[in-house]
Amino acid sequence: MGPSQKPNVCRRLSRRALGFFSRDAGVVQRTNLGILRALVCQESTKFKNVWTTHSKSPIAYERGRIYFDNYRCCVSSVASEPRKLYEMPKCSKSEKIEDALLWECPVGEMLPNTSDYKSSLIALTAHNWLLRISATTGKVLEKIYLASYCKFRYLSWDTPQEVIAVKSAQNKGSALAQQAGIQQPVLLYLAVFHVLPFSLIGILEINKKIFGSVTDATLSHGILIVMYSSGLVRLYSFQAITEQFMQQKLDLGCACRWGGTTGTVGEAPFGIPCNIKITDTPPLLFEVSSLENAFQIGGHPWHYIITPNKKKQKGVFHICALKDNSLAKNGVQEMECCSLESDWIYFHPDASGRIIHVGPNQVKVLKLSEVENNSAQHQISEDFVILANREKNKNENLPTVTASGRVVKKSFNLLDDDPEQETFKIVDYEDELDLLSVVAVTQIDAEGKAHLDFHCNEYGTLLKSIPLVESWDVTYSHEVYFDRDLVLHIEQKPSRVFSCYVYQMVCDPGEEEETTNRSCKKDCNNFKF
Repeated sequence: MGPSQKPNVCRRLSRRALGFFSRDAGVVQRTNLGILRALVCQESTKFKNVWTTHSKSPIAYERGRIYFDNYRCCVSSVASEPRKLYEMPKCSKSEKIEDALLWECPVGEMLPNTSDYKSSLIALTAHNWLLRISATTGKVLEKIYLASYCKFRYLSWDTPQEVIAVKSAQNKGSALAQQAGIQQPVLLYLAVFHVLPFSLIGILEINKKIFGSVTDATLSHGILIVMYSSGLVRLYSFQAITEQFMQQKLDLGCACRWGGTTGTVGEAPFGIPCNIKITDTPPLLFEVSSLENAFQIGGHPWHYIITPNKKKQKGVFHICALKDNSLAKNGVQEMECCSLESDWIYFHPDASGRIIHVGPNQVKVLKLSEVENNSAQHQISEDFVILANREKNKNENLPTVTASGRVVKKSFNLLDDDPEQETFKIVDYEDELDLLSVVAVTQIDAEGKAHLDFHCNEYGTLLKSIPLVESWDVTYSHEVYFDRDLVLHIEQKPSRVFSCYVYQMVCDPGEEEETTNRSCKKDCNNFKF
């Protein structure tokens, strides 16, 4: 067969207008995203820096919205010019938002209120209130008081868009208690809720008597993951724990009598009692030891990735079958590189079961497949590799002639993440356009320059490269988001100074640069954070 014909955007738009795709749910959306991908990757398309701003508090980005001042101010990044969606009233330090998650309406479920069909921000405040805030107006739609017996600090999804886990700060005890040898029985708490409408599953305590000296614990897809300083990771079924150890079922907004006190569940000052207290060791699902508790599960069928629990094994990854802990064929992955920063590995977020292994000068996409003539065993092989654009150092291994005429050859090797060579810093996946985005940085004279490359997720082919106009200091912390037609770069400088650079897709290459710069400066002056 010959090469497939390149899709024509005009033809796709014509077919869409005639309704050729209307009989199959989701086809129109996929067609629209295919058109957008073609526009993003075409040669004439440019990404221009349309807005830059700075802040003394952290900047967060989520689905076309940029959040400032601990989520108090929200700016839309979708329009060609920045537009403030809302700014909540100023609040005290104890009322500030410490963490937040964006909830979007699930498809096919009946919700009690019309406002529930719009996106909401689920926020955790410093004084233990859980809020549901309209993502477009900033209005508080629901509020739940958690408790006064601990300090809740972190939000995460247990099941994405369905179940959230609110984790407390770890109780390490006071210095006086530690000196007196007094052990703190409860190490941390996990409050678990169904979202929209909010309903309580329960609050679980992680205590030292049952679990030992735990360094951290979290929930993911119904699994309680407990970690120890020794590198040990243990997995338990949260449902089994709930069924066995829940003391009393609690409902938000209902009266409750607990420990001699009566109050309303989820309202101050009563809050939510800890109703899941483990009194015996729960059944263990899985246990493994890994360096720095690094442990991931994914692939088809289920496999996990660990680093052997020895410091000299840092940078060595073992890929094993979950069912019997057997090492996959070619399952030891080690990137032969000499660098200050270690490489990293993770399961591909596109649910293909593949694995992404990122080093300073290459990105390997690995696939998991059955061994020929042995369906019980699986093997790891390269799907494709993305290489950094590097030239061989001209000064390397050059001969030197001494005064006596003797020729001396100097041999030295640069680090693989040497700043003067192109080095990969960030690799992400844009799921709607099915593109891999790779940030590569090169030190030029006194400053670093970065560019964002788009690669085909199926074959690894380079489709587009976007230069970032701002300098890139490798000693700063950076985040880069690629979201449809938007590129956003958040940078944290010393002394907690945060910068945000917004790039928009521009399909008209004839647009004057001066107009964009004037607009950018005007926008920057309109918003102060």
